[in-house]
Amino acid sequence: MSNAGFHNLKVMNRLDLTRRMMAQLKHDEAVIAGIGNTNFDLWEAGQRPQNFYMLGSMGLAIPIALGVAIAQPQRHVVALEGDGSLLMQLGCLATVAVQASKNLTMVVWDNGLYQITGSQPTASKATADIVAIARGAGLANSAWAADEDEFERLMARALEGGGPSLIAARIDNHPGVGKTERDPVQIRVNFMRGIGASKS
Repeated sequence: MSNAGFHNLKVMNRLDLTRRMMAQLKHDEAVIAGIGNTNFDLWEAGQRPQNFYMLGSMGLAIPIALGVAIAQPQRHVVALEGDGSLLMQLGCLATVAVQASKNLTMVVWDNGLYQITGSQPTASKATADIVAIARGAGLANSAWAADEDEFERLMARALEGGGPSLIAARIDNHPGVGKTERDPVQIRVNFMRGIGASKS
């Protein structure tokens, strides 16, 4: 792929891909969704007690998912993150590579925009290739999804373990559809119960 080859990939829809990802979850996998449209679409795709919906903590979906993956190595953990949020926290990719948790999959939705704050362009709109950055950090299982079918294939392979894995997808700028719970305490309590980390 040329330096700008990722710009030529098919532009897909985040909600559609989120639904495709959800359809593959069969074993109470934990899903950590980044702020804004990422978690709005996860909510719309189907609420589950194993879903964690981030509020206001830009760039922390992958670090939180890594923590869950380390704490519960028997459970597969999926982080859903936007390009803008990941670009704010690129160091987490190196940490994930060093920890090498086989039960962690990262999905990065790349529309080249800080969409929730006014659609300012991100660095991935110009030169930053998320997959090349991830590979450079040591994440060999990193790939662009060229289309919906390949996204499903990459996700199925990642869920088998052998990670950590990163899947990046070019997406459109359609806003998120759902409306998540806005009480952070309730989100935490529900999630901890969902992954068996709460006695109450």
